[in-house]
Amino acid sequence: MAKILLVEDNEMNRDMLSRRLKRKGFDVEIAKDGGEGVDKAHENPLPDLILMDMSLPVKDGWTATKEIKGAEDTQNIPVIALTAHAMSGDREQALAAGCDDYDTKPIELPRLLSKIETLLAR
Repeated sequence: MAKILLVEDNEMNRDMLSRRLKRKGFDVEIAKDGGEGVDKAHENPLPDLILMDMSLPVKDGWTATKEIKGAEDTQNIPVIALTAHAMSGDREQALAAGCDDYDTKPIELPRLLSKIETLLAR
């Protein structure tokens, strides 16, 4: 069972997505802000994948992802950026921050699951 770290500050989004992922067989760990997300990324066992909201309190998703990807123990964990900001250049900014993929909100579960499966298969 793959461990997914969901870093999301919106309670409704967090609850809905974590329930749906658990139903699909994933072990889901939750962080409510970017600082907590960085801390939990380093906890053993390490997550197999991180879903990172980009608009977070404490540390935004861009900063949190850079820290995770800059640390030796967590640099190879795939990160999918989740954002409601589907503006031109956002995907490129997420990839530049170290994210391995990018998805927009509202979440379309089949599309997100496809991205998760692809990254976990690497």
